Amino acid sequence: MMRQSKWKNIMYLLIALAMLIYALPMISFKPGAGLVSVFGMVWAAFAFLVIGAHLYFLLGVDAEKQRALDQIRKAKLMEWQRKWTREKEEGQGL
Repeated sequence: MMRQSKWKNIMYLLIALAMLIYALPMISFKPGAGLVSVFGMVWAAFAFLVIGAHLYFLLGVDAEKQRALDQIRKAKLMEWQRKWTREKEEGQGL
């Protein structure tokens, strides 16, 4: 079963795709268009970024990266605990 946030991301992805499909034919990419074409290119780039971000989340890349980061955090915590224990033992031995 998908979490509610995944459904929300799917919905936002579809909305962004629909906006891009609707707007791309209307954007003038001709060289003489000036600021209108620059605005259209920047707007399209942001739309592609939004679509890419939602795809990144939906494909689960975050989950794999999060698991790897959790393992690194656990290893660092264990290392710090061993270091603190050694320092504590050395402090009591003096």
